[in-house]
Amino acid sequence: MLLAKKIEPTAKPVDSNGLVSVTLKTLIGLAKPASGLNLHRLTIRAQQSGGYLSAFKGRGMEFDETRLYQPGDDIRSIDWRVTARTGKTHTKLFREEREKPVFISVDNRPAMQFATRGVFKSVQAKKLAALLAWVANQQGDRIGGQVFSQSSCKELKPQNGKHSVLHFLNALVVPDIAEDNNDFTFAQALFRLSQHARPGSLVYIISDFRGINEQTENYLLKLSEHCDVVLIFVYDPLEKGLPTQGRYRFTHDDKDVLIDTSDKQRLTNYQLRFEERLRKIKRISSRRGVALMQCGTQDDPVQCLRHPLGSR
Repeated sequence: MLLAKKIEPTAKPVDSNGLVSVTLKTLIGLAKPASGLNLHRLTIRAQQSGGYLSAFKGRGMEFDETRLYQPGDDIRSIDWRVTARTGKTHTKLFREEREKPVFISVDNRPAMQFATRGVFKSVQAKKLAALLAWVANQQGDRIGGQVFSQSSCKELKPQNGKHSVLHFLNALVVPDIAEDNNDFTFAQALFRLSQHARPGSLVYIISDFRGINEQTENYLLKLSEHCDVVLIFVYDPLEKGLPTQGRYRFTHDDKDVLIDTSDKQRLTNYQLRFEERLRKIKRISSRRGVALMQCGTQDDPVQCLRHPLGSR
């Protein structure tokens, strides 16, 4: 959906500038700018929760070796089998896991196909997702994801290597989603996300968060109990508030909607809906210790990710 003149039903818009859609070539080209990012060095901070700090939960411990017990060792790490076999107390040693599952959920619902400035929200979301995937790959992490629409969603199991990034990027460009259900909700997407993201994962949810409610908040709570969760709120500047004067035509395929901003009540209701949605997201971030970022359709996605998570 673009703020523009009426598009005739027979006309097919040409996207030569990558404003309304994104190509695989473009997403692959983000590998280079992603090399300047290091998300693991950015401490997840949700400032709205009073300076809440969260270390990445996913850096689990992997068994390394067993040695003789030494004073000061944690008794919970005693290897009782080796101790019983040798007659001497032994302790298990662990090393930090080098890999961390990174799960990137991308909203591809119709409301994301919108912009009045910059690029479509869907294009911005996919660029952000691609950057995160490249950074995860460069840091040796496994990359998986979820792409969902109003009909269904597709999950990709976290895997290592460049091939997993390319598989994810291809899913962003050409979502393999069966159009057999037009009632798939945001809550259902989050429920499936909570089922597929294994404990200890770093989970990014990139969306405009339309349809957020008490049920979705409960799913985010469940997810945040075992994973590090980062919400990336993508919006168009006009969503914050329509201009105070003028008549504006919105087009979507062959349909037009005309909005007269002299209708003060309608204008107020429009602004209140956006503000209420943003308040809900901020409340969830504050109450659940979930990090929150905001990225407008005019913003540089690389610069959005350079900012400490949750500081925007």
